[in-house]
Amino acid sequence: MPTKQNEPFITNATTHLPESVRRAVKAMHDKKGTDVVILDFRGTEVFTDFFVMCSGQHVRQVKAIADSVATHMRTQAIKPTHVEGYNRADWVLMDFFDFVVHIFTPETRSFYSLERLWASGKRLCVDNDKAG
Repeated sequence: MPTKQNEPFITNATTHLPESVRRAVKAMHDKKGTDVVILDFRGTEVFTDFFVMCSGQHVRQVKAIADSVATHMRTQAIKPTHVEGYNRADWVLMDFFDFVVHIFTPETRSFYSLERLWASGKRLCVDNDKAG
């Protein structure tokens, strides 16, 4: 799958992702978010279609990634219905209704292990190393 310069490469994604989810991934990539994972809950009884998750190395980077996601979404007139954790910034949750963004420090991500907790979702990995 060819990618544009500086675009994250979405691997093992067998279904089309909405543009809003792709924009969130791009926003994470732009601020050097790591370990980007999408959990696809479409066709299940979960309250949202996707979790879009990544890690930032420290709270300042977590905030920068959250700001980037908000800016990228705003260009499409999409605003989160709810944001939690921004002030503390070890885990920022941004609810966009159809998808929920989770941005963690590595320690917090490991502790809460959402990928394991929500294992019913189809895991779509995003490989930033193959971008460009």
